Amino acid sequence: MKIELMPHDHGNIHRAAALRQQLARGGNFDTVAEVFRLLDDGSRVRIFWLLCHCEECVLNISAMTEMSSPAVSHHLRLLKEAGLVLSRREGKEVYYRAADSAAAKLLHGVIEKVMEISCPEIGEEDAQNTAEGFSAAQVETVRRMHDELLQHPEERHTIEELARQYLMNPTTLKEVFKAVYGDSLASHMKEHRMEKAAELLRRSDDSISAVAAAVGYDSPSRFSAAFRERYHMLPTEYRRQLKREQD
Repeated sequence: MKIELMPHDHGNIHRAAALRQQLARGGNFDTVAEVFRLLDDGSRVRIFWLLCHCEECVLNISAMTEMSSPAVSHHLRLLKEAGLVLSRREGKEVYYRAADSAAAKLLHGVIEKVMEISCPEIGEEDAQNTAEGFSAAQVETVRRMHDELLQHPEERHTIEELARQYLMNPTTLKEVFKAVYGDSLASHMKEHRMEKAAELLRRSDDSISAVAAAVGYDSPSRFSAAFRERYHMLPTEYRRQLKREQD
């Protein structure tokens, strides 16, 4: 391939040629510029951010953003034309949500990062509750989510469900959780489920199936496998050993 010379040769002619080839793809950069141009309105950014976390109708979006329905409809139309928002009709009602596209996810992440940077400095007391790189509000949300999950170990939730419920980007939620608790959400919850299961085996005469259901396992065999992985013995063996020790 012919390499066009640069006006000045600084010893990086091959790298410059590769960059030049990418820059020639002007249409791609125009598309990016158009997408960001749509976010030059604060109200439109608020609507887009909201729809990244929930699916709503125009009236509810209007109420949540304190904007008129015509204004909301205008912004939704622009966002939809750009492929950032999707809609579906259910009877006479139309519901909107953020598109599940790379561009929409990228913009969502950018918005949350900028909002985080723009937050006023937190006080010394709040600083003790933050994880490096994340805001006090994000850490507080994850801690609240953690406490609520521990209260109901029998319930199972996907990251996407939790992200929608606690209004946080799924990737950010996972990153904040790991920064605060030092482990992934799945591993952390599994550990707590096994600890709760061991407690139930010690303090109750519930069947293995009942114990499994109480800690979120619909399959006793899957529960037994997870318990053995943690305690190196099956639940039935664990209970028998406890009884021998008490006799």
